[in-house]
Amino acid sequence: MKVTVCIGSSCHIKGSRQVVQQLQYLIAQNNLGDQIELGGTFCMGECQKGVCVTVDDTFYSVSPETVTDFFETRIKANL
Repeated sequence: MKVTVCIGSSCHIKGSRQVVQQLQYLIAQNNLGDQIELGGTFCMGECQKGVCVTVDDTFYSVSPETVTDFFETRIKANL
């Protein structure tokens, strides 16, 4: 599974660094490093929607407050 987080300026202001850090932690805690490829990219073109994240090319809007639920429902549940 490929998870990509926008690290462009708009998403950075909205918390992309925290989202990346939390995803790194959750992936490690669940021993999923061999199943999930976590990467970063610049602008996905949806700046107004918050921290932009794609999971296998499906777009999501995530925030530092919602990342744990996002991980459980959109990432872990779909492995």
